[in-house]
Amino acid sequence: MAGRPSSEAIASGQVLAAQGRREAILREIAERGIVQIGPMASALGVSAMTLRRDLEELEREGRLARIRGGAVRPPAWEPVVVDVEEPEFQRRMGQALGAKEAIAAQAAGLLDEVRTLALDVGTTTLCLARRLSDLRQAKIFTNNLRIAQALADAAPEVYLAGGRVRPVEQAVGGPAAVAQFGALWFDAAMIGVSGITADGFYDYSFEDADLKRIYFTRATRRIVLADSGKFNRRSLVAVGRLDEATDLVTDAPPPEPLARALAEAGVRLHLAGAPA
Repeated sequence: MAGRPSSEAIASGQVLAAQGRREAILREIAERGIVQIGPMASALGVSAMTLRRDLEELEREGRLARIRGGAVRPPAWEPVVVDVEEPEFQRRMGQALGAKEAIAAQAAGLLDEVRTLALDVGTTTLCLARRLSDLRQAKIFTNNLRIAQALADAAPEVYLAGGRVRPVEQAVGGPAAVAQFGALWFDAAMIGVSGITADGFYDYSFEDADLKRIYFTRATRRIVLADSGKFNRRSLVAVGRLDEATDLVTDAPPPEPLARALAEAGVRLHLAGAPA
């Protein structure tokens, strides 16, 4: 699919108005099933940034689904859902609990060689923490009081970030926590998110997202834990791009456009119940 766009309606180097460009993009997707930013921008005589804005607008209209480096035909179902408010912790804990426990079991199997591990705030990461009591010779770092408490009498050494405690969530955040964990390096980080789209990962809280970004930048292996109910959901804060994760542990295969975007980003997919 690489190379110059095939549509005869596109004249190489011709600069079109926005409406004309977007019609050309849709024709290209109709013909090939995919549009690539570099070749298409060159054919239309515009910058890659301009073309990305066109793709963003077309995605908002539901006309295509963006992936890394371009866009594809939109799925016939599974539109992106925008979550405005964060559900209360105990309600989230009860949602898809079986899937979260299965994801936690799968994720625990990825930690045999890990000596320094960051555990993010979240319901699935809490399920994982309860399985790590025998993770000897490991140091575990977290910004969540529940996780620290779950591991307080366990084998690993536990380190808790210092900062402001967010009520109910019991998440620790703020500049002190960011500075403290931003000076460390982890073998692996287990990261919870509220949503995943082809654009990347999302969360509800600015403070929690600051620590998630630290985990994405300060860990050798960045493992996102998310049940399939998070697919094609977007919330307030963009946490990071898909290619900032190395792995995704989930309970069901993502919808095809999202699966393609994850593969393009180089994210290894682990399905709960499959061999680790």
